[in-house]
Amino acid sequence: MMIAAVVRFAISPAQPPAELAAAFAASAPNYADVAGLHRKHFLMGSSGEVGGGVYLWESREAAAAMYTEAWADRLEAKFGGRPTVEYFEVPASVDGRPF
Repeated sequence: MMIAAVVRFAISPAQPPAELAAAFAASAPNYADVAGLHRKHFLMGSSGEVGGGVYLWESREAAAAMYTEAWADRLEAKFGGRPTVEYFEVPASVDGRPF
C-alpha cells in the first residue's frame, strides 16, 4: 500500500509568499530521483509562517529513509522550525488534471 507523509514546519521569520514559492520551486529538482518517491507537493501557509509538503511514497521504509535527523536539522537551519512528519496509508487515489 502506498504511504502519504505530511510534513509541516514553522518558518521564522515569516517570508513573503512569493519568495517562499520561489525557494520551493528552486528545490523541486532535488526530489526528481529520490528512491521510492512518487510525488511531492510543496505547501505554504498564506501568511508565509508555515511550510511543508505532501509526499506520496511506495513504502514507509522509503519515506523513513528521507526523514532523518540530518534532514530535520537542515530544514530547521534553513527555515527556523523543526519539521514534523505524519504518515498515512493510501488505500485509494485519484489523479485529476495537472497544475
